[in-house]
Amino acid sequence: MKAAAAAGTWKLGDLEVNRVGYGAMRLTGNGMMGNSDGTPIDRDVAVRLLHSAFEQGVNHIDTAAFYFSPLRSANELINRALASWNDNVVVATKVGPGRAPSGEWLTMARPDQLRGHVEENLRQLGRDHLDVVNLRSDGMDSIAEHFGALAELRAAGLVRHLGLSNVRPQHVAEARAIAPVVCVQNSYGLDWRRDDESGLVDLCREQGIAFVPFFAISSLRREAAPTQDHDARVHTVARAHDATPAQIRLAWTLHRGPHMLAIPGTTNLAHLAENIAAGALRLTEEELALLDKPSEAHA
Repeated sequence: MKAAAAAGTWKLGDLEVNRVGYGAMRLTGNGMMGNSDGTPIDRDVAVRLLHSAFEQGVNHIDTAAFYFSPLRSANELINRALASWNDNVVVATKVGPGRAPSGEWLTMARPDQLRGHVEENLRQLGRDHLDVVNLRSDGMDSIAEHFGALAELRAAGLVRHLGLSNVRPQHVAEARAIAPVVCVQNSYGLDWRRDDESGLVDLCREQGIAFVPFFAISSLRREAAPTQDHDARVHTVARAHDATPAQIRLAWTLHRGPHMLAIPGTTNLAHLAENIAAGALRLTEEELALLDKPSEAHA
C-alpha cells in the first residue's frame, strides 16, 4: 500500500482519492495566496516533487489559476508533471477571485465571468474538463447566481464536480439546492477551529461532503498561533509517536472524520514525505482529548 493511502480514501462524486493530498500554492514561492515573497521553485525540481507525491500515492491536488508569481504558475507546473505521469490524479481548482498579471487582486468575478475562469484553468492545466471546481465565496452573502453559473458549465461538460471554498453553512444549503456539492474547503486546523463552532465540519460529514481544510498546519496562519501550553501538548503527543508537531496537527485533522481530506503543501521532499506519513498516525482517545483540551488562556 502506498503511503498516502494509509488514512483511507474518500469519493469526490465518482472520483475516489486518498485522504492525504497535496496543496500546490507553495509551488509559486513561499508566500500565501500566491504572493511572491518567497523564492520560486525550479521547474524541474517542481516536477520531481510532484512525481514523488504521486509515487507515494497522492492522487488529489488542490490548485488555482491565481496561484502564480512573476516566475511560476502552479497550474502550469502541475500540467508539466501530469504530462509525464500515467496514473489518474484528481485536480481540484478554485474560481471566483482573480489576479491581474501584476499580482494585484481583482474584485470577485461576476457570474457571467466564471466561464472565463474555468477556461483559463483548462488552458493552464492542458485539460478538456476540470475534475473539481470550487467556488470561493470570499464574503458573499448569497452564492446562488455564481454557483448556478458553474452548474451550467457542469451540465455543458466543462466541469465534472462542484465544491465550495471559504463558505458558511448557509452557503452549502444554498448550493445544494442548485447542484451536488462534493467538497467544502475552508481554513481549519487544530489551532483554528471556527468551523467546529458553526457546525460546518459535522454538517459536511452528515451530508457526505468532503471537508478539505487549508492552513491545517497552523504555523502557516499568523492569526492562529497556538498558546504556549497548547503547543506543549502537541509536542508531548509528537514525542510519543516519534513524529513532528506538523504531523500531529495533520493527523488530528484526519481524525475529525472519514470525510476529512488533507492538502498540506511544501516544496521540500523530506517535508512532503513527513506530511504524507502523517496519514498513518493513529492517535489514541486520550491523546485526542489532550489536544482538544482548551488552552489555559481560553479556559
